[in-house]
Amino acid sequence: MRTIALLLMLSTIVSAETGFTPLLDDPALDQWTGDKDAYEVREGFVASDPKKAGKLYSKEQYDDFVLRFEYRLTPGANNGIGVRVPAGGHASREGMEIQILDDTHKKYDNLKPYQANGSVYCYVSAEKGHLKPLGEWNEMEIRYEGPHAKITLNGHVIVDADLEGLKPLDGRERPGIKSKRGHLTFCGHRSEVHFRNMRVKKLAD
Repeated sequence: MRTIALLLMLSTIVSAETGFTPLLDDPALDQWTGDKDAYEVREGFVASDPKKAGKLYSKEQYDDFVLRFEYRLTPGANNGIGVRVPAGGHASREGMEIQILDDTHKKYDNLKPYQANGSVYCYVSAEKGHLKPLGEWNEMEIRYEGPHAKITLNGHVIVDADLEGLKPLDGRERPGIKSKRGHLTFCGHRSEVHFRNMRVKKLAD
């Protein structure tokens, strides 16, 4: 009951933002489909299971939108937020994936710039240096309007780019860059990341 009360309280807070719809206010994650057993609702947040590579897909589809949420990393953690992903699709190939990553960990010393936290994976490298220390909550906003992507982390714009015509920097086929509409996705990568206060606002239908 305490968990439900906390989630309802957070839902009330984020609903105060005009036009935004909470996405993590239901303990059953009813606004999502996919590998729900890979995500656990805890005291006021949702945690990905480090033993599972679970994917969640929003039931709604979005074209132009603003997505706001908070996340907290564990050491070496890796997840991602897929945008404009087809149902059941692979986020970084058939849609686009925004990196959620502890890129300060030594195991990522050889990370490509386009793999850093907040980057549009394989397309646009995010400006580094704005992650809060491990254990603290980060605030991220992802805004997509047509081919334009703008990502803000803890008050700093880390990506501001036109994606039209971009080629994948890893040389692989990634048709998702052309996607104009699709699902939001949690991209589990067998590590623990915490999410809370997720809400979305459609900018167009």
